[in-house]
Amino acid sequence: MPEYRLNGVKDSERSMKVSIPVMDRSGLSSTVGQHFGKVPDYAVMDTESGTLSFLENTSEHRGGVGMPPELLAKAGVQVMLCSGLGPKAVDMLSSLGIQVFVGAKGTVGETLEAYNAGKMIRADHDNACKEHDH
Repeated sequence: MPEYRLNGVKDSERSMKVSIPVMDRSGLSSTVGQHFGKVPDYAVMDTESGTLSFLENTSEHRGGVGMPPELLAKAGVQVMLCSGLGPKAVDMLSSLGIQVFVGAKGTVGETLEAYNAGKMIRADHDNACKEHDH
């Protein structure tokens, strides 16, 4: 299993949960979802155990209650890797202590490799999806 880093700190020195919005539950082959808040599930990689699990999106965007960032924070997620998201989601995730990176594409495995290689960009208002007003 690859070694993941958060701000240059090896996962063996700091365990974390990394999440990616997905369209299906196909393990590392799961397809990255393009709309952060409207995906059916979130893949969650626990870097300490190397376990990949899935968290159902039960937020109001999918007919449930609450917002996706709250759901992820309750699950202990510390890092979100996504294709893109709106400025409101960036703010809410950040306020909950979740670091957000954009540029996820392809599969969960490919996205984790890109993150590990330092190819993901820290999300901010300049690179947020303004056309969706998330």
